[in-house]
Amino acid sequence: MSITPTTGIRSTRARIALVPLLSLGLLGGSVAFAGPAQAHDDRRDDRHGCTVKPLDPEDLHGKWVDFGIKVKCDDKDGKKDGKRTVHIRQLRYEDEKGPRRTDDFLGRSHFIEEFKKDDNKARILHSVDKVRNLDRRGTEEVYHVVSFRVQKGNGEWSDWSKWEMSEVVEVKARR
Repeated sequence: MSITPTTGIRSTRARIALVPLLSLGLLGGSVAFAGPAQAHDDRRDDRHGCTVKPLDPEDLHGKWVDFGIKVKCDDKDGKKDGKRTVHIRQLRYEDEKGPRRTDDFLGRSHFIEEFKKDDNKARILHSVDKVRNLDRRGTEEVYHVVSFRVQKGNGEWSDWSKWEMSEVVEVKARR
C-alpha cells in the first residue's frame, strides 16, 4: 500500500507555492514593460526636421472638398543640413456608418515638396476632390489620412511615417 497525499492537501500546498511564483512573475512583467518605455519612440511625426499634418477637410462650393495638408521643415537644432525633399501619400475617404464599416474611397494623391536650407515656412498643400454621394443624401462625413518620408540632401530617405488621420468633417450639399 502506498501513501499518497490527498488532493485537498496537494491543492493547498500548490496554492501556497503559487503565491510567491505569481509575485515574481508580476514583478518581472512590470520590469519588462518598463524597459521599452525609455526607448526611442519612432512613432513621432518629425522626420529629418520635417512634419506633415492632415488639416480638417474644408467644404467648398457644391460637391467639392479641400483635403489640405500642412508641411513644414526647419532646423530646430541649428544645423543647416541642406535641402530636404518630402514625399507625401494621401488617401481620401467618405465615412460610412453601419454594420458593414466600409468607408468609400474617394481618391489618392502623392506630393513631392522640396525645402531649401533656409526655407522654414510652413506650406499648405491643397487636394480638392469630389464627394460623389453628396447630392443624394444631403450631407456626408469625410476625412483623409497622410503618411510621409523625407530625403536629406545626402540622399538618405527616412522610413515612412505612420498614417495620420484628420478629423471627420460633415459637408453639406449646396443648392
